[in-house]
Amino acid sequence: MTLSLDYAALSDVGRVRRNNEDSAYAGPHLLLLADGMGGAAAGEVASSAAVQVIRRLDKPGIAGPDMMEALAGAVHRANERLSELVEEDPEREGMGSTVTALLFDGQQLGLAHLGDSRAYRMRDGLLYQLSHDHTFVQSLVDEGRISKEEAFTHPHRNLILRVLDGRPDSDPDLEMLDVQAGDRLMLCSDGLPDYVSEQVIATSMAEGTPDSVVVDLITHALEAGSNDNVTCVVADVVETEPSSGTQPQLVGAAAELAQGGTGPATTTMRAQGEGGGGGGGGARGLDPEELRYAPQPPKRFLWLRRLAVVVVILGLIGGGGWFAYSWTQKQYYVGTDGDYVVIFKGVDEVVPGLNLSSVYEKQTLLVDKLPTYSREQVEGTIQADNLAAAKQIVTELQRTADECATKPTPKPSTTPKPTTSVKPSTPVTTPPKPPATTPVSTPATTPGSTPSNGTVNPDDCDGVR
Repeated sequence: MTLSLDYAALSDVGRVRRNNEDSAYAGPHLLLLADGMGGAAAGEVASSAAVQVIRRLDKPGIAGPDMMEALAGAVHRANERLSELVEEDPEREGMGSTVTALLFDGQQLGLAHLGDSRAYRMRDGLLYQLSHDHTFVQSLVDEGRISKEEAFTHPHRNLILRVLDGRPDSDPDLEMLDVQAGDRLMLCSDGLPDYVSEQVIATSMAEGTPDSVVVDLITHALEAGSNDNVTCVVADVVETEPSSGTQPQLVGAAAELAQGGTGPATTTMRAQGEGGGGGGGGARGLDPEELRYAPQPPKRFLWLRRLAVVVVILGLIGGGGWFAYSWTQKQYYVGTDGDYVVIFKGVDEVVPGLNLSSVYEKQTLLVDKLPTYSREQVEGTIQADNLAAAKQIVTELQRTADECATKPTPKPSTTPKPTTSVKPSTPVTTPPKPPATTPVSTPATTPGSTPSNGTVNPDDCDGVR
């Protein structure tokens, strides 16, 4: 039995941001969402470019295990496109985008995921998260250091560890998923789950049409005070013809920047090819992005091509080492230099005769001012996606140190000892010593207790020196 998707997509810039860095696409065979980042470095360009490349999978004929290969190839092509955009405009260095895609063949789903956008499935009234967040906080949950409830309010919850950024190591998670009639699928940017609990999301998804659900979810996020863009794609798996039709929907930055139409590339190619009249006229109407990645027919003067291949190989052999070194010098991480926290440029590896890292910026933050857990993290080095992320890590470490510095340090000696009680023979006129009058007010401040203001630190500032 072949199933269909009844879908709807909606994106809102939110109540704080001036521009929308989210992009989303919904079609008969593909649900796709990308959340751009980079601020002035054009996050909206990154998400839009990713969607415009990957949406070309929205066509029949990709089924079964082939979906995994198709998704992986599309994500890698999108990554290459981001690299090209950075080369064209160096001001875009540091931009990136999450990618969450569901490819549908009528019987199964193929999932590709990179970043902290999410994919959910509701089945029989129960909500399941299909994707796994590539965030620092999720790594703490996986290691058992904090709970899911603590992750919801953790100050580092927006720190992403993996993202589509034009670098060669941007590989997505890939997974095949079963699907059945009655399932409801949902993709969303982090502007929703960072502010709305899964219980509220499940309640909203339990009833209504895809159109009403996307409106309801975004409304909940805005009312909860979300300061981010909010984008949702909802699709019902049905046995009948979808009421939404088969016209693709493109929303967010991809639609605003108008980088191509909303229809699948295969339709555009077929319509333009039919109008062409011989002599390769139809090729002139092809989508430029299709031409970029499509296999090209053999060209004349094959010996020139072979000579060019030889030159490229020799160039790679001679310059490969230099390019590898140049790549390492675009990396950043946070570590220690003596007693201080430092931002390093390069990679924390040792190559005989070659220094792959150097101090980029020495901070005023002393390592000893950090609690045990944070100190161990810094001493083991914390990797950053870029310089901005490294500075953000330092900012969070400084805030942790400041919070620990303002907390009163309880004195263990305030606990009364039986041997120091006042003897009956002590004159009444002699004033009692201060330590003997204070123990009753101090038990609530013993190390490890939760501060009275309600904030929770993973290790309650233990080990601060």
